Amino acid sequence: MPRKDDYYNRAKQQGYRSRAAYKLKQLNETAGLVGPGDTVVDLGAAPGGWLQVAAELAGDGTVVGVDLQRIRPLDGVETVRGDMTDEEARERIREALDGREADVVLSDMAPNVSGEYSLDHARSVHLARMAFETARELLAPGGDFVAKVFDGPDVRDLRRDVEREFDYVREVRPEASRKESSELYLVAKRRLTAPVRAGDELDVEIEDVGSEGDGIAKVEGFTLFVPDAQAGDSVRVRVEDVKPRFAFAERVD
Repeated sequence: MPRKDDYYNRAKQQGYRSRAAYKLKQLNETAGLVGPGDTVVDLGAAPGGWLQVAAELAGDGTVVGVDLQRIRPLDGVETVRGDMTDEEARERIREALDGREADVVLSDMAPNVSGEYSLDHARSVHLARMAFETARELLAPGGDFVAKVFDGPDVRDLRRDVEREFDYVREVRPEASRKESSELYLVAKRRLTAPVRAGDELDVEIEDVGSEGDGIAKVEGFTLFVPDAQAGDSVRVRVEDVKPRFAFAERVD
């Protein structure tokens, strides 16, 4: 039996609204995205297969689904009908979150396929970028982001931009994706809220020396470790690696 029939039949038998539910299950097994108590926003959520899985994984957490199409009600899930790029819809999302920041923002959005690959690819990247901008607005520090995109040349630039905002990014192709599909998922873990990004150059004052011998500078209260620097030094550095709570830099003076 072809794989697509297997997932379709399993979805019917297990009460999921779409075979795509198994993609989120597999993504979660791979990357540990949704846990009990999490606040989850699912963009482009109709018909609701991902919402069902997210609600199972989040337990007593909060799950909000957003789509231009109507989403039939689901227990434990709030839905917003509208365009996520519209300010009114975004305000309704914030109201549904009730002051909470999202732990995870998911997007399984895809364009209506035209059959012209370069156009479909470009449209999918555009949707992923819109989801990324929404994630930047809604995600808590350390939160995760997932977006579907059709593979192609524009993925590299999209991934580069996402990498600047998260601890790490990987490309995942779930087994539940159809064999002939070019879709992949960018999985971004642990949103960074640091005031610096890799590649930034700046002048800093070394305030202290850490236990490993690296100089310690502060940028808007954020810790920057600088090798070969002593307390009291004024140095110019280039940021090399950013973590959620600190970063590493190299002297360039």
